[in-house]
Amino acid sequence: MISTKKLIKMARKWQKLAAASRRRISWSRKVAEKGHFVVYTSDSKRFMIPLTYLKSEIFMELFRMAKEEFGVAASGQIMLPCDSSFLEYAISMIQRHVAKDLEMALIMSLNTCRYSVLLNDLQEQYNQQMLICSF
Repeated sequence: MISTKKLIKMARKWQKLAAASRRRISWSRKVAEKGHFVVYTSDSKRFMIPLTYLKSEIFMELFRMAKEEFGVAASGQIMLPCDSSFLEYAISMIQRHVAKDLEMALIMSLNTCRYSVLLNDLQEQYNQQMLICSF
């Protein structure tokens, strides 16, 4: 049988260990490095982008589209309405300092793809309604 003194000593030790583990706060990911911001794409990929890229037309348009699609959140993740492959391509264009007309072509292709996806969704909804009405 364990003596009372030994039991109290063990309980205090466990309390200290429990208190120490509660004080420890760890982040699974860095929030962002200095001079960068974090965005997420529609396929949930995480990108750490330099703040200097905010001046590019591509990111201005992506943020405008994100505002239209998702609204403006006071806190939380910044979600962009594009997939990771598009964002990787856009970042590579910005890094290479491509001409403005190429940036505008990329923005126009994004808008065109986005509206074609919306039209396909509307067409699919219309077809489903027609099927329901035909019964």
